[in-house]
Amino acid sequence: MSSVSIFGLGAMGTALASRFLEEKYKVAVWNRSSEKASPLLDRGATLSHTVVDAINASNLIVVCLLDNAAVKATFDSALDHLHGKTIINLTNGTPDQARKLSDLLGSHGARYVHGGIMATPSMIGSLHALILYSGSPDAFKAAEADLSVLAKCVFLGEDTGSASLHDLALLSGMYGLFSGFLHATALVRSSTPAVKFVDLLVPWLGAMTEYTKGMAKQIDEGKYASEGSNLAMQLVAIDNIIDASAAEQVSADFIRPMKGFMEKAVAAGHGGDDISSLIDFVKST
Repeated sequence: MSSVSIFGLGAMGTALASRFLEEKYKVAVWNRSSEKASPLLDRGATLSHTVVDAINASNLIVVCLLDNAAVKATFDSALDHLHGKTIINLTNGTPDQARKLSDLLGSHGARYVHGGIMATPSMIGSLHALILYSGSPDAFKAAEADLSVLAKCVFLGEDTGSASLHDLALLSGMYGLFSGFLHATALVRSSTPAVKFVDLLVPWLGAMTEYTKGMAKQIDEGKYASEGSNLAMQLVAIDNIIDASAAEQVSADFIRPMKGFMEKAVAAGHGGDDISSLIDFVKST
């Protein structure tokens, strides 16, 4: 029987442990508040009362805690027990945090892989669940069959921070979508229910999502010539959106940053370019 130790029993950690139990793994669980383990113990999991007990329970250790500071604090007192262990850290954080943990735990003989979960807890084990990984190629290859129980696996290379970077980038795209949805829905809320407005919005966003493929090509090639609505034209539309927002007593704070980038680009002589040219104005100076 395959075995795994799960560190962290929040909503996601519990979902990970549950999925391994469904697949008949021998599952050891550790959580700072042990009462959260009760439902999993009823299904066959074993409670580890100490960090060392959980480390010793399996060579495969999956970690999903609140943040990477908690991960470091959890393992600090047990570093000498990590030799030969494979640690899959699925805790959300920054690329630099992932790299520092990799250096720390790797210096004590652990093989380290960092992951970014692109799924909600209820999606774990489903066809739509995706987890990004980066770090030790050998460790990932050895654990890939086990990790595939949880979600589709995408390995992004040896840079341990790559999974976190891509995780945060995808989340940024998601929050951009949500901010656009909230602002757009607020604009029409006085006349149209949100559930009716999405019948118009979702197909429109789908079409614009396809447009980003062409934008990506422009960005990679560094060629931003507009074939339709250039930045100068779109800046007029942004101003109209902001004016309409004021008339509807809706905050335009979601969209003002886009206007700011457009103004910088137009002022720099890029009024005739496509919106993809804003990529060159995103980096902080």
